[in-house]
Amino acid sequence: MKLWKKLSQEQIKERIFHALGQNVNFYEENILGVPGSHLDDRVFYQDAPFLKDAPYLSTLIHNPNHIGCHTLGTSESFFKGTQVIEREVIRICAEDILQMEAPEEADGYVASGGTEANMQAIWIYRNYFMQEKGADLSEIAILCSADAHYSMLKAANILQIDALKIPVEDSNRQLKAEGLKDVLDSASANGKKYFIAVANMMTTMFGSVDNSTIYTDALEARELPYFLHIDGAYGGFFYPFATKDCSLDFSNPKVTSVTLDAHKMVQAPYGTGIFLIRKDFIQYANTKDASYVEGEDYTMIGSRSGANAVAVWMILMKNGPYGWKEKILILMNRANWFTEKLDELDISYYRHDYSNIITIREKHLNREIARRYGLVPDNHHNPNWYKVVIMDHVTIEKLLPLIEDLQAFANKQ
Repeated sequence: MKLWKKLSQEQIKERIFHALGQNVNFYEENILGVPGSHLDDRVFYQDAPFLKDAPYLSTLIHNPNHIGCHTLGTSESFFKGTQVIEREVIRICAEDILQMEAPEEADGYVASGGTEANMQAIWIYRNYFMQEKGADLSEIAILCSADAHYSMLKAANILQIDALKIPVEDSNRQLKAEGLKDVLDSASANGKKYFIAVANMMTTMFGSVDNSTIYTDALEARELPYFLHIDGAYGGFFYPFATKDCSLDFSNPKVTSVTLDAHKMVQAPYGTGIFLIRKDFIQYANTKDASYVEGEDYTMIGSRSGANAVAVWMILMKNGPYGWKEKILILMNRANWFTEKLDELDISYYRHDYSNIITIREKHLNREIARRYGLVPDNHHNPNWYKVVIMDHVTIEKLLPLIEDLQAFANKQ
């Protein structure tokens, strides 16, 4: 790891309070032109003694607005201190986790979640094709797995382009190469010329991992222009630590952008995604009309809380890279234990080798078991699968009662 080093609690606290000291102080400075302020002190008590030892809560109260993209240079100078923290998060994710070789070769920002980050990527590529290739909206299409997150369809709807789903094998959730061929045949016949391929680094429902070369080989064989985006909203903070063979990162020159989600495995507050993209592309999302914003705005969301970036930075620094690796190994071991028990009961399930999601066939349980343990179905109206996600709080002690109930259900069949 080049950048990511474990810090003590005292070092973390010192860095964050130093960053807040570099930001505007609405309490003491005569700031008259900013349409924002600290949190309302009639509701949120500003002088609680514990705040001096609570850097994240202090950041919430100071209320920094991280509008814009801070990897580009000029940004709103009122919040320059905590912007440095966000830039560090982007560099750690791009270089230390996702293997970007050259330093500071990624742009990006802390988004509101994986949905926005996926949409940001598709928005950029749509605009690139329109501006650089003269493409019409009807000529651009998203390619994604049948197991892809619903944000692909949401992006297609908002950006007014088509999303084309590629079928997957039922047993191993892998993309069907022949299915992609059929989709591309139909797309070309319908005038599609430019493609945004989205490969999954662990799907939300199954934890499955796409083979991105199925996309790139097929598109290159047909000489079709494309971009490859990786949806690592679930797996971005898990899969690179679980396997030594991760080609869904920036070590793969065909990958242009990656989505991460810190409010899943990282346990950051909800509303914390991360968007990362190689240099020289984010300008296709520049809103030049945001001329009153210092540095302009390149993001879909606009104003966003700097506290989310602070939260991610603090969590990563508290764990350090080796602590994080250890955390992932613990979750993998729990998942291994659980699947061994399922094998003993002859219960059919899907699990990727390097995933902490285990998805059980619907026939092995009923809705009461699913409700009792909060198991999530692939479809609430007509479920075929129910998933178990081995998170930090999902200990073996909590898994044992589920195993017992699955065994009792099997005995009744």
